Amino acid sequence: MKIAVVGTGLVGHGWAIAFARAGHEVALFDAKPGQSEAALRRIDTILPELVSFGLIESDSDLRARIAAYGSLETAVDGSGYVQESGPERVSVKREIFAELDRIAAPETILATSSSGIPISTIAEPLGGRARCLVAHPANPPYLLPIVEIVPAPWTSEKAIAAADDLLSGVGQVTVRLKKEIDGFVLNRLQGALLHEAFRLVEDGIATAEDVDRTVCHGLGLRWSFMGPFETIDLNAPGGIADYVDRLGPMYLRFAQERGAARPWGPELVARIEADRRESLPASALADRAAWRDRRLMALSVHKKAPDAAAADVMKERKR
Repeated sequence: MKIAVVGTGLVGHGWAIAFARAGHEVALFDAKPGQSEAALRRIDTILPELVSFGLIESDSDLRARIAAYGSLETAVDGSGYVQESGPERVSVKREIFAELDRIAAPETILATSSSGIPISTIAEPLGGRARCLVAHPANPPYLLPIVEIVPAPWTSEKAIAAADDLLSGVGQVTVRLKKEIDGFVLNRLQGALLHEAFRLVEDGIATAEDVDRTVCHGLGLRWSFMGPFETIDLNAPGGIADYVDRLGPMYLRFAQERGAARPWGPELVARIEADRRESLPASALADRAAWRDRRLMALSVHKKAPDAAAADVMKERKR
């Protein structure tokens, strides 16, 4: 399938690599003169790195599938999917989507990489709004596979499913939001941590370095292979409900101190507990915790020798 990437900055050129790696023809377009050519130069620098780490087999084959186009019309022509990655401004995205809706074939999916702007804010007046949605990646998409699919209330299920199939097919891990919210999931989670991190420094509790150390050598080690619900599910003998019973009041106190109190009520806890038990029976909690510890051990070994690993890679490049 031909895929058009409209907007070729940090996110756009990353999408180009992700799509081309999966065998798709990628058409780049950027309204800013010289931007697409600059993106190709960045791609030419990145691809040999990916080869050296064994993440792709051939940089030349992948690169041959990416081309810059001189107009939006020629880039979009024949494309089955468009990934817009322009500036994070509503006015700009509205203008781009109006033009995309005018020139793209009716069956072409129109997606935006927006980090927090709902698609309903961008595409509401368009005749083809049912094929418009958010596909928000982490950056760079070719290394961080998560992508949030966020439809508007009027986005068709057909478009959602088609986008999910395509993105899953290129190696992304898709998350479908049930309804729109500013910032989606990834940035709201990140924002909550960042707000607290800034306050800890501002209040003289810890230095920025110590906050980073806490995440890098504590929370981040677990979060590299499990999410926050699984983390707490394994941190109490009886799972999530047990964890909330033990530590819920402490977390509520933290929230009240910050003026953002929202208790973890029994109904919500029961819902999350039920979700977790579908993924992991209570009888398997101890085994899963042991698995987590083995993963942490392996990750600790890896993190202790990053310089040695980098040196090995450099030796291979020189051969």
